[in-house]
Amino acid sequence: MNRVDDPLPAMPSETRVTAEITTRGVIAILRAPTTTHFPAIADTLLDAGIHAIEITLTTRGALECIRALAAAYGSEAVIGAGTVLNGSQAEACIDAGAAFVVSPIAAPDVLSAARAAGVAAYPGALTPTEIHAAHRAGAPAVKLFPSSAVSPRYVQDLHGPLPDVPIIPTGGVSLADIPAWLTAGAAAVGLSTPLIGAAATDGADHRLAARSRRAVAAVSEARATR
Repeated sequence: MNRVDDPLPAMPSETRVTAEITTRGVIAILRAPTTTHFPAIADTLLDAGIHAIEITLTTRGALECIRALAAAYGSEAVIGAGTVLNGSQAEACIDAGAAFVVSPIAAPDVLSAARAAGVAAYPGALTPTEIHAAHRAGAPAVKLFPSSAVSPRYVQDLHGPLPDVPIIPTGGVSLADIPAWLTAGAAAVGLSTPLIGAAATDGADHRLAARSRRAVAAVSEARATR
């Protein structure tokens, strides 16, 4: 699985990882009962140009998978952990090699553990107060969750009073909606089922590859119009 094209710095910092994610525009979120198919999925994603991959802790074997993928892909990809709910989990993920940690909530101990290690942490928030508080606490970007509860216009409205907070909508973003979210000002989007589909349980195939290419094209489309 070792790859050498389009390398990133060998030990990406919090700032460098966030820049990589926001530049490419997509975090692929892998969630399943087990990580059996995750290595093949990661290969397919990277071939299509998606270089940020989040392994959720609700998946059995997540830490071992993070460790294996981080070692296999070296500096080409940023491998992170998702559904990180407390500081102990954050520390375990970082020890396994996670370059970023993502939470559905704004847990102060997760952010503290990540900042102490120089690793990016993206807490989940929905309201302006939650988003501002998370960013003020040191989050380099904030996960807007669940994005299905709002619309791209919500991000546009948030950027009026909060122009300097990078926002990553997650949970309900479809492939077709990517341009709308990015055009509204989202820094990137998090994609799970709309991108991964059944590949997480059935294995990577040409349909995953096609969806991945479509996601990358949608980012380019949005960025071209901004």
